[in-house]
Amino acid sequence: MTLETSQRKLPRTGLAALLTNLDIPGEIKLPNGSIVPIGSGDPKYRIIFRSESALRTPMTELGVGRAYVSGDIQVEGDFGALFGARQKLAEKVPLRQKLQFLYDYFRTATTMNSKAVNDHYGRGDYLYLKFIDKRFRFYSQGIFKNPDESIEQASENKMATIFKALNLKPGMRVLDLGGGWGGVTQYCGARGVHVTTLTLTADSARFIERLITDNNLPGQVFLQDFLEHKPDELYDHIVTLGAIEHLPDYRRFSRCLWDVLKPGGRVYLDGSAAVTKFAVSSWTRDYVWGGTHTFMTVQDVMAEFLYHGFEIVEVARETKDYELTMLEWAKRFDEAKDEIIAGWGEETYRVFRIFLWGGSHAFRSNSLQAYHMVAEKTASMGPRPSTYRRVIQFLGNLR
Repeated sequence: MTLETSQRKLPRTGLAALLTNLDIPGEIKLPNGSIVPIGSGDPKYRIIFRSESALRTPMTELGVGRAYVSGDIQVEGDFGALFGARQKLAEKVPLRQKLQFLYDYFRTATTMNSKAVNDHYGRGDYLYLKFIDKRFRFYSQGIFKNPDESIEQASENKMATIFKALNLKPGMRVLDLGGGWGGVTQYCGARGVHVTTLTLTADSARFIERLITDNNLPGQVFLQDFLEHKPDELYDHIVTLGAIEHLPDYRRFSRCLWDVLKPGGRVYLDGSAAVTKFAVSSWTRDYVWGGTHTFMTVQDVMAEFLYHGFEIVEVARETKDYELTMLEWAKRFDEAKDEIIAGWGEETYRVFRIFLWGGSHAFRSNSLQAYHMVAEKTASMGPRPSTYRRVIQFLGNLR
């Protein structure tokens, strides 16, 4: 039977039809058990359709992702290779998501994205510790001096970069906004820097408290929203890694940074970024990050920093670094498949598999970017224009 003849078994619409047009060699296993080859060469993957309806899965990111998570579609072989078809999938954001986002945004305009953060991390520490780096346990990009480095070394490079950018010295007080699993506390505390951590998750707070106690590190942890934080003493510097995605109100964020930082103090932040604010896929909103999560828009963060009396000291592109980080996470995650399914279930395994492999592809294809930024508090509070003044300025620029 020829390739063309075998492919006639497939429906003319839906995901199965899309796969026949890919340049990636693979196989499709139909519900009746027959195998249909795709492309030429040794197959890199096999997609198993468990029902006739699965063959007609809508060609949208949400439709395909939902079918995989539910188990209607299974994938064997090179899972990452299939993301080359992503650009051929439509992205249709359901009306319910748009309305939910607006509700969440206006309801929680003065707080961080706490519900979404706790929903994501509520599976417990050990799921994430199965695949993130073992040295500092960062859940954001490392910094690779070369692509062959381990993510442990990339995390060490990241902390060395932060330490130098902030010119940290023993006795200084640093605020770590987000905290994760205590990487900043571990590295800086061992060098005599006192780190105050703010986190929204109880598991993170307990983990860092144990880290401080077990290693006799200078530091403390608060289970508190940064936008509500009122310290007794201003901080020398602030570090926030991968948390800007949960702080979409950059105006309020900038004002709060100013209020807790000493004059001349610096902010080091990093995160995943997109050109357009709130451009998060519908699948991601349903399965990974809900609420008001949004990728950082660098131009908007910089504008608010400048409006609020900060000087931009440095902006560095780290898109390739995040691609390499997520690629290693995805590989480690797959290696731990049996443990993850046993501990957290098949659905969690499938959700995170899409999230990690898809994330690496997004950075590789420049659908997402990543940056770190350093800003310094000046002597001036900045113009801090109100919404009214911004509108007047905008209208004036139209002349």
